[in-house]
Amino acid sequence: MTPSPRADALLELLFPVWQFVIGVVVVLVVVIATYRLALRGPSRMGTVLLVTGAVIVGITVFGILSTHSA
Repeated sequence: MTPSPRADALLELLFPVWQFVIGVVVVLVVVIATYRLALRGPSRMGTVLLVTGAVIVGITVFGILSTHSA
């Protein structure tokens, strides 16, 4: 059974909202993790920068790949 066109239109309107919510949660987790690692001292800041950079690159690659497959 296929959904009605009205249901599809509603989901298309809500989809960007969910992307925004997921993005906010990811940014919040990265900020909290970075803050907690920064409290451990300057010796851990290199690790913080590498982890944060890897997360940003990973999210960017995932976003690019997900838009090309749709």
